[in-house]
This record gives sequence, structure tokens and C-alpha cells, in this order.
Amino acid sequence: MDDITKNNVLNSELNIVYRYLRKLGISQADSEDAVQETAYKYLLYYDTIQTSKIRSWLIRVSLNFHYDQCRKHRRYDLNLNEERLVTDIEELPEVIFLVKERNKEVGDALSKLRPHFQELLLLKYQSGLSYEEIAMLIEKPISSIKTNLFRARKRLAKIYKEENHE
Repeated sequence: MDDITKNNVLNSELNIVYRYLRKLGISQADSEDAVQETAYKYLLYYDTIQTSKIRSWLIRVSLNFHYDQCRKHRRYDLNLNEERLVTDIEELPEVIFLVKERNKEVGDALSKLRPHFQELLLLKYQSGLSYEEIAMLIEKPISSIKTNLFRARKRLAKIYKEENHE
């Protein structure tokens, strides 16, 4: 592959990583910082990365960088904007309002979960990844992913019901 093709592939993969970080609720500035650091590390270590695992490597490096920054500053931000959770449907204003309200409630409940559970739920349901893809990305066995997703769903349902008195 020539340099131009490599650059185009890297740019498209980094755009995917950026969008994934934003879907996780990471702020724009923090996402940009993580992607920039990830690109730098990719340029340092590109010869040791397997071609088939570039995307998962980039995502893992960016998440690790973000978590490191959060630990340094002792903060975890999950900014779930209802605009990102609402689908682009043209409906009655009442329906749109109810959907936004429900998404806010789910986002609030999701933000009370442990970061690992948040990550798993977003990978599975927001990004639409399979168990195998998540296992490869997180580098854990599929059985562990299934178990933790079950626990995360159960915990999310419990928190949601407690907050909404259902």
C-alpha cells in the first residue's frame, strides 16, 4: 500500500473511532484529544499492529487514553444528549417530546452504571456490535461478555425502575 492509501485508511478509521467516542458521551474536546493521541501512537507502532485488528486497536487505545485522563483528573463524564439518542423521525411534537424524555431517563439511568457496563451496553446496542466483535475489541472471552451484558441489562433495568417508580 502506498502512503496516500494508508493515510486515507487511517483517516477513515480515526473518524469511526471519533464517532464511537462521541456516542459513548465523551465530550468533543476529549474525543478529539483521544483520537489525536491514538493517531500518534498508531504512527509510532503501526508496524507491530496486525492489519485485521487496526480498528479494535485504535478504539482500545483511544478508550485507554480517555480513561487515563479521567483518572488523572478524577472525573467520569457521560454526556448523553437527547439529540443523539432520538432518531430523526418526523412525528407529532408530543411524540418527539415523549421520546426525548424517555431517552433522558434511560441516559440518566445508564450514567449511574459502572463505566465497564456502560461501555458494554453502548457497544452492543448503540454501535450494534456482535458478542464476538465486542469480545475481540475488549480482549475478553465471549462468555464473559455475555455474562457482563446480562448483569448490565439487569442493573440498568433496576436503576430505571427505581428512578421512575415502576
